Amino acid sequence: MSELTPQEIVEELDKYIIGQNNAKRKVAIALRNRWRRQQLSDALRDEVMPKNIIMIGPTGVGKTEIARRLSKLADAPFVKVEASKFTEVGYVGRDCESMIRELTEVAIGMVRAEVEKELEETARRTAESRLLDLLLPPQSRGPQRIYRPGDPHAGDEAPAPAPVDDSEARTRELLRRKLAAGELDDREIEVDVRETGKTSMMQVFSNSGLEEMGVNVQEMFGRLMPQRTKRRKTTVAEARKILEREELDNLIDMDVVVKNAVARTENSGIVFLDEIDKIAGRGTGGHGPDVSREGVQRDILPIVEGSTVTTKYGPVKTDHILFIAAGAFHMTKVSDLIPELQGRFPIRVELDSLEAKDFVRILQEPKNSLIKQYQAMLATEEVTLEFGGGAVEALAQIAERVNQETENIGARRLHTVMEFLLEDISFDATKRKGETIHLDAAEVEQRLRHIMENRDLSKYIL
Repeated sequence: MSELTPQEIVEELDKYIIGQNNAKRKVAIALRNRWRRQQLSDALRDEVMPKNIIMIGPTGVGKTEIARRLSKLADAPFVKVEASKFTEVGYVGRDCESMIRELTEVAIGMVRAEVEKELEETARRTAESRLLDLLLPPQSRGPQRIYRPGDPHAGDEAPAPAPVDDSEARTRELLRRKLAAGELDDREIEVDVRETGKTSMMQVFSNSGLEEMGVNVQEMFGRLMPQRTKRRKTTVAEARKILEREELDNLIDMDVVVKNAVARTENSGIVFLDEIDKIAGRGTGGHGPDVSREGVQRDILPIVEGSTVTTKYGPVKTDHILFIAAGAFHMTKVSDLIPELQGRFPIRVELDSLEAKDFVRILQEPKNSLIKQYQAMLATEEVTLEFGGGAVEALAQIAERVNQETENIGARRLHTVMEFLLEDISFDATKRKGETIHLDAAEVEQRLRHIMENRDLSKYIL
């Protein structure tokens, strides 16, 4: 659990997300409250429920990015799901409980990766010893003749001890040094590999939806069938990876991994429910598609409220999982959700629409800003890209104007504008090695002028 203060959480979010200070404060408090809950006594800890958040704002203003960055700060399992892909029980579609199964899978992967990191050195040493055995098989000593005084064929005295031959040890040490230096990576050897391919029967069962019910079909059949190996000819470098993976599988105690992952899911998991406005009714009297929308809300309600979901790793309680919902709410309002579901999202925050001044900051300030990304990618072709003379401001104004005249997709518009602006440069980069390309406001407007002037064309290109 992260021990960052709310101020530190906001500072970290500021490195990647411009503006939206109100939303950042809300999620920072929610994350800090998780740490505070862990410090309480056992009796009181179970009584403190997470304060779920609902974000309201148009697309492309940073709703998903805030939730994703928050989960990374907390090192918490995170899953993003679209509420619109779920359907009411009885209809064809995905079961709402599948979001918790996905979250548990993410937690299993996180915990397993942490355990692998701790054990990778042990696995590497063991795999290296197995590789040396393949490169230099141990010599068989053969049956030793034992001296027995009562045996007339044994002679009068015990056989002289064989001279100590340390040539094998010296050769093995020499191979070990070459192996560590990578000098043997291209040599071909034969190695026994475990067969992990699914049988056709497993494929049939797996595709029938049993996985959604929490049944691990492959593992079930794997326990019934004996483990088989197959001899493969491969390079030493590839064999090292295969053997290290096998040793890691042998060292990892999956029971401990599952136990820790389920605990992390229950206490630290974050579910981002996107497009929740798509399942809100429009007050049409409860007929047509609104019936199904309300049914989805009622299926989601017990999960958000706190229930136990059956997964292939065992039961997972959702009482303390943090749910962050988001939606544009252009055609509907939060009040169109059923009252019970509204009550489970007590914190509501409205995100601001982005303007040209925000686009200027988004293009320049974040650690992963678009300009830095394109400069780094063109640098791989030995092309230097520079923005000056009001180029960034011109880009921001064009993005704002296109959003106003076509569809407002927020900061995502910057991707389309940047890609069209740099299309020719990216295409010819291999021929322009060593060049420095300087873009100013006039160059930006000249490259995008004919798209901007043709409004019908800009609907399809920008």
